Amino acid sequence: MGDSNGNGDLKETLSQEAEAYRDGSDQPLGGYVATVSVYSTLVAAGLVAVKLSGRRPTGTVSPWDLALMGLFTHKLSRMVAKDPVTSPLRAFFTRFRGVSAPSELQEEVRGEGGRKAVGELISCPFCIAQWVATGYAFGLVLAPRLTRSAGAVFSAVAVSDWLQLAYVRLQKAQAS
Repeated sequence: MGDSNGNGDLKETLSQEAEAYRDGSDQPLGGYVATVSVYSTLVAAGLVAVKLSGRRPTGTVSPWDLALMGLFTHKLSRMVAKDPVTSPLRAFFTRFRGVSAPSELQEEVRGEGGRKAVGELISCPFCIAQWVATGYAFGLVLAPRLTRSAGAVFSAVAVSDWLQLAYVRLQKAQAS
């Protein structure tokens, strides 16, 4: 039976709907809600920081900035989610399962609820990319020179990675 203001009924309904959605899986819907809430709070804080700084977004992003942003987001997302050196950041949320690619680890998300949701976020380069790109966008407004410099560094590393992989592939092709 619900409490006098109906919160019990609402909680019960939400719980039933969550169970129906999960259909026997262990999807951490509450953890996802918390993760989205943190992201939304960080975006709101970023907007407040922009407002307080007196800086104004230009309203446009140049093709060069978009290219830097894309390469930066790609590289930093993969570094956070897959790099052996950043595995201590993921260790509480994942379990080592081996190597998945050159300089990349295969990890399994562990835990439940918020722990599992964060594990899924930080071990998935596609998932963390939204956070990285959002940070970069705020950086373009709040500290454009520093942000573009970081973008250039990570972009150069991403291009270098691709060249390294192409070089290894060419070597293997010549040996065949």
